[in-house]
Amino acid sequence: MSVIDKVDPETGKILKQELKRQQENLIMIASENYASPAVLEAQGCIMTNKYAEGYPSERFYQGCKYYDQIESLAIARAKKLFGAEYVNVQPHSGSQANMAVYFAVLKPGDKILSMRLDQGGHLTHGLKTNFSGRYYRCAFYGVSRETETIDYDYVLKAAKKFRPKLIVCGASSYPRIIDFKKFRQIADKCGAMLMADIAHIAGLVVGRIHPDPVPYCDFVTTTTHKTLKGARGAIIMCKKKYAGAIDRAVFPGIQGGPFMHEIAAKAVAFKEAMKPGFREYQRNIVRNANVLAGGLTKNGLRLVSGGTDNHLMLVDVSLLNLNGRNAAEILEEAGIVVNANQIPFDKLSPVLTSGIRIGTSAITARGMGEKEMLCIASWISRILKEPENKKLRRDINAEVKKLCARFPVYKDL
Repeated sequence: MSVIDKVDPETGKILKQELKRQQENLIMIASENYASPAVLEAQGCIMTNKYAEGYPSERFYQGCKYYDQIESLAIARAKKLFGAEYVNVQPHSGSQANMAVYFAVLKPGDKILSMRLDQGGHLTHGLKTNFSGRYYRCAFYGVSRETETIDYDYVLKAAKKFRPKLIVCGASSYPRIIDFKKFRQIADKCGAMLMADIAHIAGLVVGRIHPDPVPYCDFVTTTTHKTLKGARGAIIMCKKKYAGAIDRAVFPGIQGGPFMHEIAAKAVAFKEAMKPGFREYQRNIVRNANVLAGGLTKNGLRLVSGGTDNHLMLVDVSLLNLNGRNAAEILEEAGIVVNANQIPFDKLSPVLTSGIRIGTSAITARGMGEKEMLCIASWISRILKEPENKKLRRDINAEVKKLCARFPVYKDL
């Protein structure tokens, strides 16, 4: 960052402090990860300088020869990576990708059936204060009280009664496998289209650790960071028959000029995800999550649904007389960064919550393994059981820094 230091030392100082924070803390927010140096370099590349409204060979600006090439490369790689019939790589975020699908095939007032936000869904799946809840009529399915896993029988009953035009599956805080084949069968029984939002599990899908939604869904959206470990952004995959509608919904429907530097970074990330080591990385994410979940359970903490099948887990901290916000704050003091999260049938508000969400993607990217997971499980358990013990947090923070020093994030930055 020598150029930034010279031009703007104040900004340079803040960036260095953030690098230090990422190096010295255990980043365990399930939606975060470490992009590679190659992805970082691409995201800050020279393609940030130019507008390229439109699509390859159909731009509204001159000088787009290389922008056509990089977008076409990103599309080809995404199609190969996911086995998709068609891909649009222009959405700036997962929310915009979801919005584009809705705009492509729905009209205001059309019906959507999706997962409840407080049981694992996302804001864009129908929250009243979100565009999805404001422009569409939404009904919701959730999890069983007994198992805390998706109740597919209820999904079918709700679909037959509500008759949605679109069913959305996929979640932002659901620790178990999602059965896309069952969702397809339900969608067919009520004449609905099916969309999967795999923002969290895209890397696991690529790594063959989670069932693939592409064969079963009309649309699949995903962010390109999280488990996919790429640049911040999103893509839309769909059947060929929807290609034109999706493209029009993205541009000029909800976006103008695409972020071509971001698309370049997506292309790099897709290339990295094609390498053999990426699948092993995904296996390690899930293996570490299982070991961590087992350690937390053994230490007396209650996990929603009893464990995890993917990269994340939800811990019910209400049994420890804590709320999620308090729990996340005291863990951060010890250098363990998680987020407050509602759990199924939560009695507390979304601001406080009864749970915390913990993920293993970023710490696995650092090279940590099962031994480290057991150690981290012990630290988390001890801190949550002794919330008033500030000395314990200071002592564990010192140990966290030692552990992080053994597994550096970026050796060359």
